[in-house]
Amino acid sequence: MTLSQILKQYWGYNQFRPLQEDIIQSVLDGKDTLALMPTGGGKSLCYQVPTMAMEGTCLVISPLIALMKDQVEGLRKKGITAFAIYSGMKRKEVINILQLVTESNCKFLYVSPERLETSLFKEYLPGMHISLVAVDEAHCISQWGYDFRPPYLRIAALREELSDIPVLALTASATPEVQQDIMDKLHFQQQQVFRQSFERPNLSYSVFNVDSKINKISEILGRIPGTGIIYCKSRKRTKEISELLQLQGISSDYYHAGLKQEERNKKQEAWIKNEIRVIVCTNAFGMGIDKPDVRTVIHADIPDCLENYYQEAGRAGRDGKHSFAVLLYADKDLEELNDLSAQRFPELEKIRQVYLAIANYLQLEAGTGEGSSFDFDLADFGKKFGLDNFTTLYSLKTLEQEGWLTLNEQVFLPSTVQFTVTKEYLYRFEQDRPALDPLIKTLLRSYEGIFDYPCFISELLLAQLMRKDLEEIKQQLQELHRAGIIEYSPRKDSPQLYFQRNRVRGEQLTININAYQQRKAIFEKRVATMISYVKEEADCRSRMIGVYFGDNNIRTCGICDNCLKQRKLTVSKEEFTVIHERIRHIMQDDSLEVKELFNQLQDIKKEKAWKVIEFLQAENKLRIEKDGRIRLK
Repeated sequence: MTLSQILKQYWGYNQFRPLQEDIIQSVLDGKDTLALMPTGGGKSLCYQVPTMAMEGTCLVISPLIALMKDQVEGLRKKGITAFAIYSGMKRKEVINILQLVTESNCKFLYVSPERLETSLFKEYLPGMHISLVAVDEAHCISQWGYDFRPPYLRIAALREELSDIPVLALTASATPEVQQDIMDKLHFQQQQVFRQSFERPNLSYSVFNVDSKINKISEILGRIPGTGIIYCKSRKRTKEISELLQLQGISSDYYHAGLKQEERNKKQEAWIKNEIRVIVCTNAFGMGIDKPDVRTVIHADIPDCLENYYQEAGRAGRDGKHSFAVLLYADKDLEELNDLSAQRFPELEKIRQVYLAIANYLQLEAGTGEGSSFDFDLADFGKKFGLDNFTTLYSLKTLEQEGWLTLNEQVFLPSTVQFTVTKEYLYRFEQDRPALDPLIKTLLRSYEGIFDYPCFISELLLAQLMRKDLEEIKQQLQELHRAGIIEYSPRKDSPQLYFQRNRVRGEQLTININAYQQRKAIFEKRVATMISYVKEEADCRSRMIGVYFGDNNIRTCGICDNCLKQRKLTVSKEEFTVIHERIRHIMQDDSLEVKELFNQLQDIKKEKAWKVIEFLQAENKLRIEKDGRIRLK
């Protein structure tokens, strides 16, 4: 089949989006390739389509368990064999999947990065027919990036085992320095880079300094119809703002990682179906959600970097229609942003204190824990050990970046089921236990491959299909599990803390101080760039973002708040002549202080007068002296 035929047969599209086909062809030519594509730009097709055109398996490395699960389910619905291995899975499940990958015509294996160096994975790797390695969220490999994750560095070791296999690195946002670092860390043989323009011609960016954010949010939603997203920095604020909007008659709900997965799914689904107009959320919301008709994305708080802002704001207007990305701030927000560095980069002693408290909380002895996952309630932990959540969270982030442990806070481990008996034995069991027969048949009808590998299941869906109570379905699944008919792993909603190394004593906990300080300096630079973006009053915002990511060919958008201001300040030929003559008449042969000149031009807009003065200076017809006086030449 041709690439276009594969695209049509499996994904139902008649044509590729810009750059997709070029990236796919580069991969098929066996070249290491870096693809920078905005959120919603169709990154996954860039490795999925060429894999379907080649023999063998695509190894996809991704840090996001929820997205892995969605991708695997989506591929299986298309009749494509796909599996996922991530932290928190039982050894038996992992072995089962690895055996299936080596023995079957598996096309996609999704793996979380920390799984790459396990002895189990290495044991089965030679038997896998890997034809392509796709690295999703590739910016995570760079410690100079905004979301550095040390397990990504282990991908380089994988290349020694798969030396002739091309690597496709994918990311939505990376500065030129991070782009180069990605290619260096992944040992690119060729530096083949494809970058979609960061230009969003239908998206109007604007920034407002406001006294009352809720009043401004209400005003914006009153003027702009359609669905919207409001991003907040704390879970508490999501609920507060949502309730205030409801009081004003605006249909809204709130969403954050602290809610039960079932509740999150329900809220997300209601918003996608337009049953709720506005979702007020933390940055836990949005990953993998493809809702093209979002008209407004409002940030009620300033993100700490342009990378995050661009991705979140970019969820507006994916259908190409005119949409708005609005950032609201107060002066104190800028002060808090400047102070973030000290909070995000705790002292080593504080990190050690948190580490030891975690070990005590989990009752983990020294020399144990490597490869184990634990339920971890951040609020309960902080309360018991007298540690504030921010100190704990950023100490955990540092411990993760230094390769000690990983906190999966915004994902959950879904329920899985696999039949563990022969079909003949199952038939006899059904005869003996007729009460469980309807559930067995529903499982077999609903989940293809459930005899061969653990399938993600939804107890709620099963309850709906069978028109039974949810708790009854869970009890019957447990009954089948106890009878040895199925291997049933109920889902876990609570955050998971995964130990990458055995627990050590406090004084043995070390971090790379030089790299830590460099990351801190780069963080401070990113914050400074974000503050500059907020305070900028003249330059095109779309162009500022594009240049930050290395897209120097991006044009001024003409529709952001700064472009609209500049358009209002356009000086016509007639206006220029009038202002020029006034300046010559006022000054004649004398020099004047700038302030005095503007006093005498009070009936002319100051901004327009400045435009004329700047033009005359550029044309060498006027000079501004060091003492601030203006002199005609």
